[in-house]
Amino acid sequence: MAPAIAAEEGGRQRRAATRQHSLDLTGDPPPDGLPGDTEALLPAPGRARGYRAELGSILLLLVLYVLQGIPLGLAGSVPLILQSKSASYTDQAFFSFVFWPFSLKLLWAPLVDAVYLRGFGRRKSWLVPTQYVLGLFMIYMSTQVDALLGDGHGRGPDVAALTVTFFLFEFLAATQDIAVDGWALTMLSRENVGYASTCNSVGQTAGYFLGNVLFLALESASFCNKYLRFEPQPRGIVTLSDFLFFWGAVFLVTTTLVAFLKKENEELIPAKEETKGITDTYKLLFSIIKMPAVLTFCLLILTSKIGFSAADAVTGLKLVEEGVPKEHLALLAVPMVPLQIILPLVISKYTAGPQPLNTFYKAMPYRLLLGLEFAFLVWWAPKVKHEGGFPVYYYAAVVLSYALHQITLYSMYVAIMAFNAKVSDPLIGGTYMTLLNTVSNLGGNWPSTVALWLVDPLTVKECAGAQGHTCATAEASELCTAAGGSCVTTLDGYYVESIICVVLGFAWWFFLGPKFKKLQDEGQSSWKCKRSN
Repeated sequence: MAPAIAAEEGGRQRRAATRQHSLDLTGDPPPDGLPGDTEALLPAPGRARGYRAELGSILLLLVLYVLQGIPLGLAGSVPLILQSKSASYTDQAFFSFVFWPFSLKLLWAPLVDAVYLRGFGRRKSWLVPTQYVLGLFMIYMSTQVDALLGDGHGRGPDVAALTVTFFLFEFLAATQDIAVDGWALTMLSRENVGYASTCNSVGQTAGYFLGNVLFLALESASFCNKYLRFEPQPRGIVTLSDFLFFWGAVFLVTTTLVAFLKKENEELIPAKEETKGITDTYKLLFSIIKMPAVLTFCLLILTSKIGFSAADAVTGLKLVEEGVPKEHLALLAVPMVPLQIILPLVISKYTAGPQPLNTFYKAMPYRLLLGLEFAFLVWWAPKVKHEGGFPVYYYAAVVLSYALHQITLYSMYVAIMAFNAKVSDPLIGGTYMTLLNTVSNLGGNWPSTVALWLVDPLTVKECAGAQGHTCATAEASELCTAAGGSCVTTLDGYYVESIICVVLGFAWWFFLGPKFKKLQDEGQSSWKCKRSN
């Protein structure tokens, strides 16, 4: 369902996801593996080391991933705040570019991997300055963000400035992610390196929860007055400014401790297949994408998620527009956490065989039909709304719908990850699989942006109470209001878009889906990259 009910497809979140929030519907959890992460793990000692021997390193990784989730969660909360301030969907589309850096980090990952100060540490050379910049930037923006969000008295949000600000936050967080992912492989011994993925999953989920669900709850005056206060106040317990300042300080303190107290391991054995340099890595990426099988996969996966874009990117915002409190949407994501942990384990049993894309193909029509069900939830919202809010059975319907959505989403996500792992050339697996995962994430990013942008043009409004006026443009709407009239929506572009997306989605499933499935019948030679060295 979008920012609040969804995670961006290219988001780095582990919940599915992104790509853009709480109660996340837009997104698949992000891929692991980066070019240059092929460096050798610490050599195994003569006697196996338990996790307690490296508990400090494990906790450090957990903290670093939690910090990484904070800007992701905050970025996911901003669209809901903008929606509550009546921002246009064109503005929401522009802001959605904030969620692209995690899907595009492959473009600068080779640089992060290859350029560093040997005396300071390969990963700390990027991690420390990146986190310092993030912390200082957060503290500075804590003095500016209230003005950027608008004062509520005629001055609306400065969407362009907010987009630039949070795009930089996400770019820095994506760069930190590259460094932490690489450091995780060498910080832990071979016996304990499996804890790195656990730290990634738990840490990012916790950070996203803090920056999104917890922030939206504490920022809401109605939530705080109802559950946390004895006397009502006009504002929540915290503001976005307060939150940015606090976490900016946490970033600075944590980074200082890491810079002075944590050293990188020096007992590393150069990996046989380690990427030689930046130029070699980019040449390798280009040679991979030129292969016919890979090129076909890229073209198909980039168009496969068009059918979900309206449901994933717009539904959450529409629910807020219809009066559902944004903090309630955020809190509805909490019951989904156990489901999101269990689903990959269950679904992997069906995708572990030679044809994982069969699961993708079978789940797709159900996810498309859920798009119509989401549109029904939006239509139903004003019908059941009462003075006290919404009845419990409406929230139960939303949670059930989201749970079913998660089943279909994870079925498709796990299938794609399994296929990418199956076809990736093992000699260059990190670079190869990251490329395929990056393209998969972009396949969700761009349709979501387009879907948000098309809502306003597809919406039809009429000026009621003032003859001779229209509401075709923002200027015309102002003239209508000035003449004593009001703009009334006669056709909501969201419903039009929902139907169009589902039709396009089923067309892809019927005509291109079989071609997509046939890719898993290609021989292994079709996926092997020919290299000159």
